[in-house]
Amino acid sequence: MALSGKPILYDWRAQLPRWKRQFEDWFRQNRLKIVGAGILVLIVCTKDLEFSVNMSHQSQGAVVTTSAEPPREPNPAKATSLIWEEAVPEKKEAVARKEKKAAKKPEAVEINRPKRSPAEEAKYRKRMDYVDRFVKVAQGEMKKYGIPASITLAQGLLESSAGESRLSRQNNNHFGIKCHSRSCGKGHCSNFSDDSHKDFFRIYPNAWESYRAHSLVLKRDRYQFLFDLSPTDYKAWAHGLKKAGYATDPKYGDKLISLIEALRLHKYDR
Repeated sequence: MALSGKPILYDWRAQLPRWKRQFEDWFRQNRLKIVGAGILVLIVCTKDLEFSVNMSHQSQGAVVTTSAEPPREPNPAKATSLIWEEAVPEKKEAVARKEKKAAKKPEAVEINRPKRSPAEEAKYRKRMDYVDRFVKVAQGEMKKYGIPASITLAQGLLESSAGESRLSRQNNNHFGIKCHSRSCGKGHCSNFSDDSHKDFFRIYPNAWESYRAHSLVLKRDRYQFLFDLSPTDYKAWAHGLKKAGYATDPKYGDKLISLIEALRLHKYDR
């Protein structure tokens, strides 16, 4: 006992309630950190244990087998994709709309085309049906002989009335190709009642033969200057055909150009 009457020894038991309150306050403030630290320690200990076991088996020459497949690490690219899809659905929809709009872009000219009357629309559809039927043939001839597909298609449309002329239906002759042979066999050519007795037109077994004959006609000497022109300059080709005398119509070149531009046939030259 001290001279003041108070005990000399420190009474720690009286401090227990205050310490308890301080610990509880500290634990409440740091509980997340404590839990995280505990998980981290558990993971480290587990990894160390697995490493020790594996090293022990390897040192003894044992082969460790297990029936369960080890967990696979997540694919970062796939995880990012899932996060994008789940967290930002509105952005995904916007991208889809842009892609859909871009896919329809080539049809913009068709969508914004001027309105046509029913008769004009029927005529347009008839011409496009003809183009769809022979575009691959025209492009094949372009690759083999260097004649623009747009020119071949436009001439076929004009000369055969989009495949509905008598000559194209009965003779498979889509380009008005005449026969100049002096020794024609049966089925080689024909003359219609409304033609001059000197106008005999070739007969072909099918439309493809007519397209090939057209290419061979343009490879003659009188048309050779056309092949010095750019294969994408359909206007120069159209006027060149008129100049070379392919047809007697003075507006023949302009008619070809009008068809090419109205139906956008020049896109098949690319």
